[in-house]
Amino acid sequence: MGFRLPGIANAKRSLTRSLSASKSLDIPKGYFAVYVGKSQQKKRFVIPISYLNEPLFLDLLSQAEEEFGYDHPMGGITIPCSEHTFLNLTSHLSE
Repeated sequence: MGFRLPGIANAKRSLTRSLSASKSLDIPKGYFAVYVGKSQQKKRFVIPISYLNEPLFLDLLSQAEEEFGYDHPMGGITIPCSEHTFLNLTSHLSE
């Protein structure tokens, strides 16, 4: 698995914007919002920033970068997978 540093830098900038824009949305410190789904109906999840250290989650971010880029009008990162897949992955990360 390779890491693209420019992509990660863009993700961090987007995440910083997302975190500052979402302060009024009651996101606890140490968490950030992502939008999950491939259709028009995306579901919002608030997840720990510690997931950014997990290789599986970084793979999802790479897919998100390829499909959507990191400039999101919704104010959060969009993850291009089904809700079921995302919940399955995050349940493994939280163990």
